[in-house]
Amino acid sequence: MTFRKANNITGWIVFAISAIVYLLTIEPTASFWDCGEFIATAFKLEVGHPPGAPLFMMIARFFSIFAPDVTKVAAMINIMSALASAFTILFLFWSITHLARKLVVGGLYEMTTGQLIAVLASGAVGALAYTFSDTFWFSAVEAEVYAMSSLFTAFVFWAILKWEEQADSPHSTRWLILIAYVMGLSIGVHLLNLLTIPAIAFIYYFKKYQPTRNGVIATLLISGVILGSILYIIIPGTFKVGSWFDLVFVNSFGLPYNSGLLFYFILLFGSLAYGIYSSHKKGKVLLNIILLSVTVILIGYSSYMMIVIRAYADTPINENNPSNAFSLISYLNREQYGDRPLIYGQYYNAPVTSSEDVKNWVAKDGKYVKSYQKTVYEFDDRFKTIFPRMYSPQADHVAEYKKWANIEGRPVQVRTRDGGTETRYVPTFGENLLFFFRYQIGHMYLRYFMWNFVGRQNDVQSHGGVDNGNWISGIKPIDEIFLGNQDAIPDYMKNHPARNTYYFLPLILGLLGLFYQLQTKKDKKNFWVVFMLFFLTGVAIVVYLNQYPLQPRERDYAYAGSFYAFAIWIGLGTLAVYEWFRKKLSETPSAVVALALSMVVPVIMGVENWDDHDRSGRYVARDFAYNYLNSCEPNAILFTNGDNDTFPLWYAQEVEGIRTDVRIVNLSLLGTDWYIDQMKMKCYESDPVPIKMERDKYIMGKRDVVYVINRLNEPIELKQLMDFVLSDDPDKKYVVPGEDPIDYFPTNKIKLTVDKKKVLETGTVKAKDSSLIVDQMEWTLKGNYITKSALAILDIIANNNWERPIYFVSPFGDGDIGIAKYLQHEGFAYRLVPIESSDNYLDVARIDSDILYDRLMNKFRWGRMNEPDVFIDHNIQRTSIVLKLRNSFSRLAGKLIEEGKKDSAMKVLDKAVELLPHPKFPYDFLMFGIIENYYKLNAIDKANRLVLDYANFANQNLRYYASLDEDLQRYYKDDIGIAAQTLQELSSVAETYGQNQVAIDIQKMIQTSLSAR
Repeated sequence: MTFRKANNITGWIVFAISAIVYLLTIEPTASFWDCGEFIATAFKLEVGHPPGAPLFMMIARFFSIFAPDVTKVAAMINIMSALASAFTILFLFWSITHLARKLVVGGLYEMTTGQLIAVLASGAVGALAYTFSDTFWFSAVEAEVYAMSSLFTAFVFWAILKWEEQADSPHSTRWLILIAYVMGLSIGVHLLNLLTIPAIAFIYYFKKYQPTRNGVIATLLISGVILGSILYIIIPGTFKVGSWFDLVFVNSFGLPYNSGLLFYFILLFGSLAYGIYSSHKKGKVLLNIILLSVTVILIGYSSYMMIVIRAYADTPINENNPSNAFSLISYLNREQYGDRPLIYGQYYNAPVTSSEDVKNWVAKDGKYVKSYQKTVYEFDDRFKTIFPRMYSPQADHVAEYKKWANIEGRPVQVRTRDGGTETRYVPTFGENLLFFFRYQIGHMYLRYFMWNFVGRQNDVQSHGGVDNGNWISGIKPIDEIFLGNQDAIPDYMKNHPARNTYYFLPLILGLLGLFYQLQTKKDKKNFWVVFMLFFLTGVAIVVYLNQYPLQPRERDYAYAGSFYAFAIWIGLGTLAVYEWFRKKLSETPSAVVALALSMVVPVIMGVENWDDHDRSGRYVARDFAYNYLNSCEPNAILFTNGDNDTFPLWYAQEVEGIRTDVRIVNLSLLGTDWYIDQMKMKCYESDPVPIKMERDKYIMGKRDVVYVINRLNEPIELKQLMDFVLSDDPDKKYVVPGEDPIDYFPTNKIKLTVDKKKVLETGTVKAKDSSLIVDQMEWTLKGNYITKSALAILDIIANNNWERPIYFVSPFGDGDIGIAKYLQHEGFAYRLVPIESSDNYLDVARIDSDILYDRLMNKFRWGRMNEPDVFIDHNIQRTSIVLKLRNSFSRLAGKLIEEGKKDSAMKVLDKAVELLPHPKFPYDFLMFGIIENYYKLNAIDKANRLVLDYANFANQNLRYYASLDEDLQRYYKDDIGIAAQTLQELSSVAETYGQNQVAIDIQKMIQTSLSAR
């Protein structure tokens, strides 16, 4: 069999294996984080978060058409990701075999049977290792952009290798044009694909020129110019120039918005077409190639016109409303997320020396007018550095900087606002680099690299420490060096489904491949090509992202391209093994042995990773969204906080049509003018949100922050306060000498007079609770300022007049305006009611047992989360903690016990234990309420089982911490205290309810564990 035929057949077999694996393990519905948003925006071609992914959305929309009903739309889009990932594996296989063939027989295709087996084995091992790698498999089974982005990366790398084969043939330039077009398309998915440009440039250089030092440097510089031109000229510049035309056409000629943009694109493509034709006629080959490449990149990039078109249509999800060239530029530049210094900038504690407001053109009444966009700050030069890594002034980030970089700093005297001086300690450049290497490189890249090729401790997010989120090999003496005593780890850690150990085998095989490619003279140049890909999609991204500590989630997906490059070396490692055996055996047996030994790597990765990457049968995110929405009465307003209590709800409404009468109001977005505009529109069955502020009162730059200056020491009616703060009367501004007048609240004490009749008519409060209704609600704002989103909440409450139910997904957090004591717990959300209750953390909000029982026990869906075949990952565990699910069940049971409904209370407790079993949902302090209520119901055996099981869990933790060395014990001082206190509390609870022997057994546990320290 010829190499080409064998290569194609084997490649498609590897494709089939990966496709089957991914299709068997996809999540059948939406996942947490961005997936719900991507599916929702794709299904109806709406506008997602910046910088958008229009091509991804259009392809996902195509796949959604094949869904038999709306409940299968998410599965079809997840299938799209699975197939894109499988095609990535196919192109990876062909790339590896191309490089392996050159190492074995140079550029020839004729080879012996042994050589053929060795080359194909290298492709299969490398491709299958990447198939089963932790990061890539995770993205392959959900509706995220990274699977499709990886496909573009794999395709263009394979395509340049195909060009290399045919570079001396007529029409080989078509491969370069195809690569340019695919890169243009990839912009509409994710920008990561563009980082392959330097690797592509070096393949071109090595093929066309004899390598020299100057030539290598020139190629590096040229590839950087090409990459920079696309990132900073073509992507933003295309629409930047178009915005100039649109400004003239709209403001000077009186034409509609985007008319100038349309004219500009006609002019641009007309000019390019003429240039292509002219350069071809005149035989200017290089110019023709450049113009063709720019043209096809722009054609691919034109997918972004869909964003403008759909934003102009005012779709229900329309983030940033990029409906014209100016707003699209802000959208593309991700201005919503702020700036970060890269080359030169400030440290976290740099004093501000000056500031300047930057304005931009915004659409208003058929024209463009100048409006505030952002404030740019200048900082004290003494607090600036090249390559700034520690820049965020947020208090918790500063604490982490000090922890990771051991900051002592150097003292600098600065002048305070009151004219005095204070000493601030500026980090040294060495400390700056220490943070870079320890946190940004070590924690946020090398840790992920080791996850994929050595092993992973568990899937719990790590911010440092030895108990969660680290790499682990499975070789105990090595693991103990980095993670402490491995013999004493608790059962839940030892048996965690995401505890995956590969014994360094993938890493070793990859390093063998790396050195083999570097040392083989037949094709040494391609080592630098693969290294360039590995470096630019790894360490270079670390430098560019410049991540601050305490990221909201793990970021390993950003480095998938780097892991892809290392998988190439894993494949070539098989050749290294083959070459070693060839010194002792003939070619064919050597190849077979190398294949058998090397295939252990993908096999062990697949076996170890299957249980925690298999999402089949899991519906938690979708069902939690259903529960959020069905916690609300009809036509409700539901305030949400972040991604995981918003994006799944968008999916539920936009795709499955669940409770479209409920208006979701995301508090992270409510501080923007475009989002407030959208809330004032009708959406499906939901009427406009009752926001009475006029647009000029909340436009960007107006009332972004409203200060609370207590000039009155009494509660003021909310509507009066809103009238005051929204007034443009100079007498109602606070004046600071030398600064612009500011809007403010003259008191932090607010009252809202209650219309009791209206409250009862609308069903806000049941008739049986009418005596509990207060005459007026009084509360106190927290802090010395409120944000625009909080101002909007107050405006909604002031003008709602109890017409619509108002709910919060959390009594605290982003929407905390101090009204927690006027909430009623109704499932996954808290309703605003004019009845005063507790605002303590564990018993915040009153309970109506009838409502809560019906929802928790009858109406709510639970996504099969307690089923043995469903893996509960850290996201779900964390979400259940945020929701305080155990507390909801235990509080309901306690209320039912008070009301004498003991049978119902028992059912509630049993349901809680059934739904949230340990270790799927590890025991926490919220278990105490469940245990005590079992005792109150005289369910002694059930209570004792939980007490002893929880005590064993806490005791194992205590013994584990006690087994660590003294430095680590100091790090886990709080955890040791919590574990010991938990055991004491469990002993006390058991003793309180007459279970003296249980209490004695727990005391023995404590004594044994503490004596081991």
